[in-house]
This record gives sequence, C-alpha cells and structure tokens, in this order.
Amino acid sequence: MPAKANDVGRYGMVVVSNRLPVDHEIGPDGATRWKTSPGGLVTALEPVMRSAEGAWVGWAGAVDEEFAPFENDGIEIVPVSLSAEEVQEYYEGFSNDTLWPLYHDVIASPQFHREWWDAYVAVNRRFAQAAADVAADGAIVWVQDYQLQLVPQLLRELRPDVVIGFFNHIPFPPYGIFSQLPWRKQILEGLLGADVVGFQRVADAGNFTRAVRRLFGYTTRGAAVEVVGPDGDIRHVVARTFPISIDVAGFEELAARPEVQARAEQIRSDLGNPKTIMLGVDRLDYTKGIGHRLKAFGELLAEGTLAVEDVTLVQVASPSRERVATYMTLRDEIELQVGRINGDYSTISHTAIAYLHHGYPREEMAALYLAADVMLVTALRDGMNLVAKEFVAASVDEDGVLVLSEFAGAADELKQAIIINPHDIDGLKQAIVAAIEMPESERRRRMRALRRKLHENTVDHWSKSFLDTLTGRGAVPPGIPETLADGLRELATAERLLVALDFDGTLAPHVDQPEDARALESARVAVDRLLALEDTRVAFVSGRALVSLQHVAEPSDDVLLTGSHGVELKLDEPEPVLDLHGAEVERLDEVADILTAVSRGAEGSWVERKPAGLAFHTRRMSPAAGLSAQRSARGKVKAAAPGMTVREGKNVIEFALRPAGKGDAIEKLRAHTLATGVFFAGDDVTDEDAFAVLGADDLGLKIGQGRTAAGHRVRSPEEVAEALALLADFRAGHLEAVRRERANTAAIDVIRG
Repeated sequence: MPAKANDVGRYGMVVVSNRLPVDHEIGPDGATRWKTSPGGLVTALEPVMRSAEGAWVGWAGAVDEEFAPFENDGIEIVPVSLSAEEVQEYYEGFSNDTLWPLYHDVIASPQFHREWWDAYVAVNRRFAQAAADVAADGAIVWVQDYQLQLVPQLLRELRPDVVIGFFNHIPFPPYGIFSQLPWRKQILEGLLGADVVGFQRVADAGNFTRAVRRLFGYTTRGAAVEVVGPDGDIRHVVARTFPISIDVAGFEELAARPEVQARAEQIRSDLGNPKTIMLGVDRLDYTKGIGHRLKAFGELLAEGTLAVEDVTLVQVASPSRERVATYMTLRDEIELQVGRINGDYSTISHTAIAYLHHGYPREEMAALYLAADVMLVTALRDGMNLVAKEFVAASVDEDGVLVLSEFAGAADELKQAIIINPHDIDGLKQAIVAAIEMPESERRRRMRALRRKLHENTVDHWSKSFLDTLTGRGAVPPGIPETLADGLRELATAERLLVALDFDGTLAPHVDQPEDARALESARVAVDRLLALEDTRVAFVSGRALVSLQHVAEPSDDVLLTGSHGVELKLDEPEPVLDLHGAEVERLDEVADILTAVSRGAEGSWVERKPAGLAFHTRRMSPAAGLSAQRSARGKVKAAAPGMTVREGKNVIEFALRPAGKGDAIEKLRAHTLATGVFFAGDDVTDEDAFAVLGADDLGLKIGQGRTAAGHRVRSPEEVAEALALLADFRAGHLEAVRRERANTAAIDVIRG
C-alpha cells in the first residue's frame, strides 16, 4: 500500500542503487562486519548525504539474508533482501542477460524471458517501497542505474511528494535496438516517473527522447519532455547529459605517495624493464574489446613491428558475472588468446602479455597506471569508462599516452587521447605504434590538456550538477537545447574567448522605434559576468551607426564595439575609427536625398543616416508594401549611385559606401583579441556573414527562424540571455579548474624538490 502522507521517514536525501556502499563480510570469529566499498559514487555522495541526513537503499550482496537498517559513517544503510531465485532472475537474468547486452548495441544477444521480467518488476517494487519508507516529506531520491529503471514511477505512485532523479550509468540504445525489448513501454514509463533522467552522452539522451516520442507521442523541447498525465495535466521531465567522473584529487594524492611510486618502479623491474609497458584494465566483459586489443598486439608482434623484448602488455581482467554462461565462454576465449600469443612470442626472460584475472586495491591500480607508458581503452561500447580518467589523474608526471575508443563516453571529454575505432584492427595497430613512438614533448602536451579537462569535471562536479538540476538550482533552462549547452561547455575551455553579439533582436527585442531598443536586464547581467572573467572579451557587432549603438546599448568601457556592419570600430582605443573621404560624404548625401524622396511616398517607412551608409526601414509597413518600397529604393539608388554595397535585412535595406560586413568585423575582433574561441549570436540575414567565418572551435547561435550557417538556434533574446549566463557558468568553472591545476602542479614541483 502507498505510504500515508504523514507516515514518512526522516531522511532528506535517499540514494537507491542495486548494491549498498558497504560490503558484508564475515570475520574469522564468525562476526558480521561492514566495510565501506571503494568507488567514485560513494566518494561523491558521502558529504551530500551526511549534510542532508541521508539514507542509502540497496542490496547487501548476501543471498536470502535479512539485515536491519544501521548507521555507517554518518549514513543510514537500508538493506533490501534478495532471494537466490531473484538474484538469478532479476540480476543475472533480466539486468545482465537482457538489458546489458541490449543497451550495449547487442554485442551479445539479449535473452527475453517473461519470468525474468516478472522478477525485475517485483524487485523494483521492493526497492521503491524501501525508499518510500525512509524518505522525509519532500525528500530528494536519487535512483542509480539500469537495474532499477522502474523505481522512479513506482516511487512516484507511493510518494508523490518527493523529488526523484535517475542516472543511467550505461548507454541508452538507439530506438531500432531498444524497440526489440518486449517491455519497452513499461521501462520508459518507469524512467519518466523521475523529474530528471541523466545520461552519460548526448547521444544517449537523444536516444531516450526519440524513444519517448515514438512510443508515447510526447512533445520534447530541448532537454524537456512534456509527460501527459491521466487528467491531461503536463509534467516536465528533464532528460540530459551529466558525464560522470572520478575523485581526481584523491587519485592524484595517491599517485604522488612515495610508496606508490616505489611500487610502480618495482612493477617495471619485475616485468624486465621493457622500453614500453602497455596497460589494459577492464572487467572481463564482452563490451570492453579485450579480444580486439589482443589481436592487434599479436599481429604487431607477428609482423615484427614490435618486439617482445621492448614492449609488454599488462592486461588486468577482473572477474565479472562468473555464473553467466556468456561470461564463462568469454573468459575461455580471452585466456586461449593470451596463451597463444605468449606461447608464440614470449621468451625465457620476456613475457608478451602479463595476464591477471583478479581485482586490485586502489593503491596497486595507481602504481600500475604510473608504471604504464600507454593505456589501451578499446571498449566496443561503454557508458563512460572511468579507467581512462583514472590513468590521466594518476599521471602526475604529465607523461603517458591514452589510446581511447570513440565508443566510450570518455572520448567526448578526453579529446587529446589517440581516438580509435576498435573494430578497425589496422587503425588500432597504427595507434599503438604512434603511442609508443610519440615524442616526449607531444606526450606531455596531450597529457597536460587531458588533465586540465579532467579537473573541469570531477565526480564532485558531476553530483553537484545533477543535484542542482534536480532541485532547480542549476538546471539548463528548458529553452536551451542540450546540444547548445554541450557546445557552450566546450567553448568555455578556450584559452582566450571572444563573445561577440548582435544587438537588435539578439540582446534586445525588436521595437518599432529603434531608439527605444534596450538590452534585456538578464542579458546585461550575463554580459557583466563574462566581462569579469579573465581571458574573456565581449564585443557588440551591429549594423547600427556606432553612436546609435552606444546610445541604446550603454556599454561599459570594456566592451568592444563595431558599428555600421564593421565599418566603424571602437576597440581599446579611446575614440572610434572611421575615415571617410570628401567624395564619399557627397555620395552619401546624394543617396540620402533619393531615399528621403522614396520614403515620402511610402507611409510608414523612414531613413536612418549612418556614418558610412543609409538604412531604409519598412518595419511599420505591411510586408507587401514594404517589399515594394524596398524595390523602388534599390532601383533608384542603383541608377543614380552605382557601386553602393546593398544589404537586405529584416524589414530594412541598407546602402553602404564600403563593402565591409559582420564577417570582416569578427575577423578584426579575433585578431585584436587573439581569441582562440569565438561565440557569435545574431538574428538577421546580415549576421550570416559572421557565421560564415566561424571555425571549428567557434560557436554560432541563430535567433529565430530562417536558413542559417550557425550551428545552433534559439527562439528569442530571452534564451540568448540564458545561453550567455550558462556560458559564464561554464567559463568560470573552467578557469577555476585551471587555477586548481596550476596550484596542484606547483605543489607537486615543491614535493619533487
């Protein structure tokens, strides 16, 4: 039965996961002990849960045993019991032999059994009830991973007062694959019970929202899904990306310990001090591409490209799901492959592959990362792959090369790795050779960039970002598409950032009287935040005359200005730059007389004089009458003053003495600021010149409808202000991460003496 409104628990924060953050152990004396599990999730959530009087709901890992709730290190532990049959059907069956292969692109064939589904429903209901029993009124409940996808909706039925989040740690498949699941609608209904559904990659969130549209017809706007209730009421569910990370500082501290560094030296010595140690660290799982890695290495040895005396591969393959038939077969295949390569190429003193089928504590893993020269991550499909991030974090000497599969979520962030397609064995072989032969300067440059990126998104950032979104403190606004948010996040890492902005229709809504235009207050605040950040410049790029732009925009002294489509410039000099010749002034007067005459016969039109041109406005006319008046103006100017540059905009046609456009303005601003990344936002046809000159490291934002060369689009100046605020958030976070990295590097240098 649903919990009564006044029959609630006392915990303001509840985490629900398949396994508890503690392991059940029986000591030599037969007494029960609980040991905290090492792991990033526990590290990230412990402080939050203590401050919120948190409880953690999960299975203790023991079959057919009941445990009473207990307190562990400031967190209430709420064990959920599972029978041996439920472990077999819910966990080993539906979770790991149906969902796992299905969600990993059917690398292995999923099995569909109704009794497994029934067990999955029953166990999810038990977890939901346990969470409902301990959650305080209005509590935050954060459900973790694919084993518990029904819990959000089941919990909402029990406790509509709580705020529910769900995070999917593994990929979410494309609709063509997901649709194979007989219980696809029930899974989506379960997930849509959450207020926020988080994914590792943009593609995963997109796959989810596409499946929702296909199966339910719900409207999706950016990251928001409009879920229609039984009474026709609409509830918004946010589905977006929150890439998980690791305890970066913890791994760095571990790798800097003298005893760990000494262990790393011992590992190299025990392996015969080869020139290159390559390392693979994986659960023994068919998604990890271990066989592809071994095949590439074996072929390189067979060809003589690599010699066993020079290169050793250490492969850690920790046991995984050893009672599942697919995994038993995989272990046999991998160990046969290792045996053949070692038998063919090892010598008395040098082993080709050091194969280790067991797990290691964090200290030993840190030593292995330090000992390795090349890290091989060849996953065929992976939600994130935290091993790649651990290797980077442990590389406190800023050396080492990461070879990373494009099919791992980590590839979205760690772009300075050597990115490979593990199915392309020849390409993988080339990447291995390139990693081994890479010059030291290139290795260090790449590793510094990887470490900088890692500091921007630690596991603390991940949990804070998700919880802020869940509670509304840091949500990406509904009008901002997720792809735009991701683009802004990436742009924020530019060494020197230029934020260039059109004014009318971008920072300020269009008005009938141009002199009445004013930037939105939210846009002003966002611009001021950006101006306060180091290595960040802001420019207004307008078709207005500079004096008009200064009047309506009221810019601070730090804002760079270009008016008249780039003809007028006010950079860091006290006075604007414009040099007109006498003949040009005479021509401008001539064109002004022509346009004034046309305007007299076209009620609602008016002429705007600019230092290097004139604008004929028709905004207050009907579309047909305005178009006719513009044609008349164009024809008469062309006949009387040939050679004028003509630009058509929204309800305006402009005649300029010089052919400069907003693209020229952007290039001048880029050169002046030495920007390595440019953001430009504009709404008019004249802004397309600026979008056209943006490069791969830049970002263009179109406001409103119409064809555009910009890569992103929003609907209104209000959403532009939201995008600028988001960019300021990301930029501030990046700069803080850079400062921390510099401080850490300085501290490490001091330690090294």
